[in-house]
Amino acid sequence: MALLFGALVLALVGCTGCTDNINGVNTDSVQELDYTDVDLGLAQRGPHFDVAYSKNVTALVGKTAQLNCRVHDLGNRTVSWIRHRDIHLLTSGRMTYTSDQRFISVHNPHTEDWILKIRFPQRRDSGIYECQVGTTPPIGHRMYLSVVEPLTTILGGPDLFINMGSTINLTCVVQHSPEPPPAIRWTHNEEEINYDSPRGGVSVITEKGETTTSHLLVQRARVPDTGRYTCAPANANPKSVQVHVLSGEHPAAMQHGGQLRLQYPLSAALLSLIVTLMGC
Repeated sequence: MALLFGALVLALVGCTGCTDNINGVNTDSVQELDYTDVDLGLAQRGPHFDVAYSKNVTALVGKTAQLNCRVHDLGNRTVSWIRHRDIHLLTSGRMTYTSDQRFISVHNPHTEDWILKIRFPQRRDSGIYECQVGTTPPIGHRMYLSVVEPLTTILGGPDLFINMGSTINLTCVVQHSPEPPPAIRWTHNEEEINYDSPRGGVSVITEKGETTTSHLLVQRARVPDTGRYTCAPANANPKSVQVHVLSGEHPAAMQHGGQLRLQYPLSAALLSLIVTLMGC
């Protein structure tokens, strides 16, 4: 009897193309359930950060910096900002918990953004800041604030000595700026240079990028072109150079394409005196 029952089971298992006698469904046509296609209701719930809108920030010294933290599904939880350098609670909700009043929490109820605003930031404010949500346990998202001070230099300064009739070529370089300066203003003796003046031969070429370079070209240099030239980027500190237009030979100086750079400060003072006498 046992052998007969076992043979019957094997026959049923080995039967392909059989029809279920109970519901009349062909077993060959039954598909396995693919659990990857089923919504089990396990999608992320509760507060979570939108990292695409909560990024590191580079700010300029002295100009207000803003760190943004976007939190979805916050509910009634509180958002706090913590400075990692000293594990200091800066703000909680819209309240400030530091004596440094440069730090302010900003939130528009119609958005999911919580902003830490830092007024008059200094380089010492650079570091990691954490946006934290008061869940149990708390969750947080870290961002890095980099406060930079753009550096402006004029190559060859602070004094340039130019042969009369040659081309004055002043090169201003702006570095460490989070974005290229929108404009660079050149002045001569505190007056903005007019590139369309009757004198002619004055032009500027500016190349913007991670490092921005501005070239001021003054052709056929004359004694009146002597003076203080200043390069003033819109988002960086200005830098000045003193230009001396000279005539004749000056063996104490090194000549580079019409531009003379003195080796010793004493020689520079003597040549400055000569320029003054020539201008009388």
